[in-house]
Amino acid sequence: MGVVTISMCSYSKGKEIAEKLAKKLEYNCISREILLQASDQFNVKEAKLIRALHDAPSFLERFKHGKEKFTAFIHEVFLGYIQKDKVIYHGLAGHYFARGIPNVLNVRINSTLDESIKEEMRRENISEEEARYHLIKDDEERRKWGISLYGIDTHNCELYDVVLQIDKMQVNDAVEILFNIANRPCFQTTPEFRIISKDKFLAAKAYSTIVDKFPEAIVKCKDTVVYVSVESNLSQEKKISDQIKVLLENIAEIKEVMVGVIPIGTD
Repeated sequence: MGVVTISMCSYSKGKEIAEKLAKKLEYNCISREILLQASDQFNVKEAKLIRALHDAPSFLERFKHGKEKFTAFIHEVFLGYIQKDKVIYHGLAGHYFARGIPNVLNVRINSTLDESIKEEMRRENISEEEARYHLIKDDEERRKWGISLYGIDTHNCELYDVVLQIDKMQVNDAVEILFNIANRPCFQTTPEFRIISKDKFLAAKAYSTIVDKFPEAIVKCKDTVVYVSVESNLSQEKKISDQIKVLLENIAEIKEVMVGVIPIGTD
């Protein structure tokens, strides 16, 4: 049992690989489900949110605390799904949301630009020049989103446990390789995984609950105790603490909430 995240470039067959690997491992395969739930919480139609992912990051600036809400909701939904274990996620920034959680297998699947261009030309019935332009633009926009929202460059191979160059192998070859890796002891669910992933889920859930009023808050969780840090005047400490505790009182899994105010201007 375990969790796998798959990041991919255009026409790298990542979706097909994820689905076949999930079937072989008997895992649940998720992707669009994350976006659907996030769009519901963010109150933005899915189609608009999908278009936004291929547009400039400035899209989220149209909403109050848009960037913070978008990342918070997706983070919470993703971490909620992996609590069930036996999950493969292919899509936006899964490796980012899983960081700090042990035993998660993070995969990147690449293909050469030339091979992607051929596939784009065939599917869209366009010229080589048009295909090249669209592919470079799409991949660069995804990269910009990663840097803008999460501070990560999806092209950085250090983010992944495995990077596969798909061009010379078939989908089934990639599935077989990843199946063998996913079954290694270091990528199996452990008690440590369950404790850390639950704490990270509760921290994410707490943050998405308070993000509208406290978008700059730092939220952490240890052994189901949530710690919230907010920069403000010390004179506001009790008021802020009471507000946050009221906002979080309905999250039953949280054992206790600790709130601290960081004086404005403190390093």
